[in-house]
Amino acid sequence: MGMGGPKRLLIAPQDIRTADPTMASDIYAGYFAFAGKMVNTHGRSPFETPPPSPAWAANLAGFGWLRHLRAADTALARANARALVEDWIRLGGRDPKSEDWEPRVAIRRLLSWLSQSPLILEGADSRFYRSFMKSINRQAVLLQRRLNDDLAGETRLFALIALAEFGLCGDGLEALQQRMSLMLGEELGRQVLADGGHIGRNPQTTVDLLLDLLPLRQAYSARGVSAPPQLLNAIDRMMPMVRLFRLGDGSLALFNGMGPTAPHDLATILAHDDARAAPLLNAPYSGYQRMEGGSSILIMDTGSAPPVHFSDRAHAGCLSFEFSADSQRLIVNCGSPNESRLSMRDAARATAAHSTVTVADTSSCQFANGPKVKRGLEGKITSGPTKVRVKRQSADDCVALEANHDGYERQFGLIHTRSLYLSTEGDQLEGEDSLLPAGGKKANVTSADYAVRFHLHSTLRTRMAEDRQSLEIVTPTGQVWMFQAGGHRLTVEESIAFSSPEGVRGADQIVINTNYLDYPTINWSLHRTSGA
Repeated sequence: MGMGGPKRLLIAPQDIRTADPTMASDIYAGYFAFAGKMVNTHGRSPFETPPPSPAWAANLAGFGWLRHLRAADTALARANARALVEDWIRLGGRDPKSEDWEPRVAIRRLLSWLSQSPLILEGADSRFYRSFMKSINRQAVLLQRRLNDDLAGETRLFALIALAEFGLCGDGLEALQQRMSLMLGEELGRQVLADGGHIGRNPQTTVDLLLDLLPLRQAYSARGVSAPPQLLNAIDRMMPMVRLFRLGDGSLALFNGMGPTAPHDLATILAHDDARAAPLLNAPYSGYQRMEGGSSILIMDTGSAPPVHFSDRAHAGCLSFEFSADSQRLIVNCGSPNESRLSMRDAARATAAHSTVTVADTSSCQFANGPKVKRGLEGKITSGPTKVRVKRQSADDCVALEANHDGYERQFGLIHTRSLYLSTEGDQLEGEDSLLPAGGKKANVTSADYAVRFHLHSTLRTRMAEDRQSLEIVTPTGQVWMFQAGGHRLTVEESIAFSSPEGVRGADQIVINTNYLDYPTINWSLHRTSGA
């Protein structure tokens, strides 16, 4: 691709993310709301306004919001879109060292400009058309340069999606398109696992990939070019995987970086699922299991830590689970805070923020944090469970799952084993958690305390029995579930829901605190007593 670049765009891929035309009037009035922060630009360009947070600035410079202007479909919205794009070319487009050129932001902008090009270019004069094409070409050239340098992790995959799409949209870019399509196919083969999960294990990444891969598949067919077989294959495998993560309220389970579910995006993706695939139940490559009984659903994390390059959003939640009955989530993990609350992310990644066993207040993974961490390793997982064994069985009256992990072996010489039994009717869940010395070794029992935690959804209330050995959980619709732990004393402590749609909220957690030397095994049960 010569520096001249393409002279025109031949197609505009669809942006399938949900758009809201009412947001167009906010933008026209100078109100820009991203990542929980609202800015009134008072008639100035938003690109000259001091950003209230890095996440706000990244959202602004990624131009995903152009879809709201397109949804308004008025001459005013088109003129407004063009003026804002022109502003960015003049102000943000100059300095490739600015945050606006950070790869994730540049990828989102390139994809947004390609899909919203009819909005931006309709009625534009030839001078603007040329400057737009020049800017879009420059962005693609710089993105290719980053790709050749060191771009890793899922950002590399999204960069290849954006460049393959650019190759399909611009005229005379056949060579670029072929090269990027080839690289994209190889990268999809590396990052999308055989069961359709992403190698980083974050359900949100699977959703984000589908939101970009579905329009890209359409763009190949619009240009009459065959898509890389790995792309078609990945889409087909990812659909049942997205369904695996879905709980009874329609939201996705909170594992490994998943935040609040965007229900419209999910509905859009599932509407593109031609096969209407059933949810996957057993995802051994991604490390997840799903159990169903009646209208109850249980999803469990049975995976080891992802490869280092893909671990910066992963959590230390091995063998944690989420459980819903009908459309009510009962047992959850704490989730992951959004970009505007990054300071909370470390707490959200700890084992204690998950419905599983925590030994001696220590997480089952170690995270690279602190001033001495090597560049490029910040926030990554440096050690965690490497072997997770899973056994699954179905009987007439229940489905059973047994799994164990070695995340506590190195420090404590212990293996955590969890067995779960969900009744066919879905009204009874029984569990057993045990800590056993690893492979005949003696456990390091100086730190013998451990806790079994069950984080409750923020809408639930609890009623503790007088003997503190059983507890009622009451749902907003009046269903009552009884929790017991074989005579162990229960406590209710504060918890935090990081991923509630309304932002961070307080919640409760049931905790069984005990000692490995006295009680290496804890049995517990949850059963519905009324309001079925």
